[in-house]
Amino acid sequence: MKTVVVAGSTSGLGLGIATAFAAKGHNVMLNGFGPAEEIEQAKQSLEDSGAGQVDYHGADMTKPDEIADLITTTEKKFGAVDVLVNNAGIQYVAPVEEFPPEKWDAIIAINMSSAFHTIRHALPGMKERGWGRIINVASAHGLVASPYKSAYVTAKHGMIGLTKTIALEAAEHGVTVNAVCPGYVLTPLVEKQIPDTAEARGMTEEEVKRDVLLYAQATKEFVTVEQLAALCVFLSSDEAAQMTGTALPVDGGWTAH
Repeated sequence: MKTVVVAGSTSGLGLGIATAFAAKGHNVMLNGFGPAEEIEQAKQSLEDSGAGQVDYHGADMTKPDEIADLITTTEKKFGAVDVLVNNAGIQYVAPVEEFPPEKWDAIIAINMSSAFHTIRHALPGMKERGWGRIINVASAHGLVASPYKSAYVTAKHGMIGLTKTIALEAAEHGVTVNAVCPGYVLTPLVEKQIPDTAEARGMTEEEVKRDVLLYAQATKEFVTVEQLAALCVFLSSDEAAQMTGTALPVDGGWTAH
């Protein structure tokens, strides 16, 4: 049994990843925002699926002190952070000349800088124990760009650079660091950006789904939460011990173009 911290896991992809680890019998620390009753339901659902123990920490991922407390609280409660999944993310869509600076700062802080802070606190314990798995949820937008998403694309490219750097630093300590790069998954984050993209491009929402979101995905299908979660579980296994410093696309062929 391992202890898994999933940042940004009260809904969407993060909750799906947490659910997959819970189903394997691991302890899980949830993190994110949302109504208290929904978070309690998520905890109960994970426990019912076979998890060891499930807890929740409400760290704001823009605040380094709260991020530090997320890691130290998990270590005190469960004894270790064995697997760290950096999934926290927000999105904003606008042309760069209209992009609000406060939105830029928030996206960089949550989508990229938060991973730096979780890693710097979790990695020492992993090195000391000689085993650890760090999984950064990047994006196909960490490998290629799209217009109107300057902050998000910048953050996700940065996430991959961080992944490679820490992988090299941790390679001789039994710790692997990898990034997963999903294409479009119909999560609440993606669903929320559909009307924004429609407005920015002067399109209907259905046209956005067909001609923007799935345009580059050769399969013309959305990636599922379960597919991404299964990859995260595999990357945390002993079988994946020689996979480190990678950026793994799960994007329906998007980045094959």
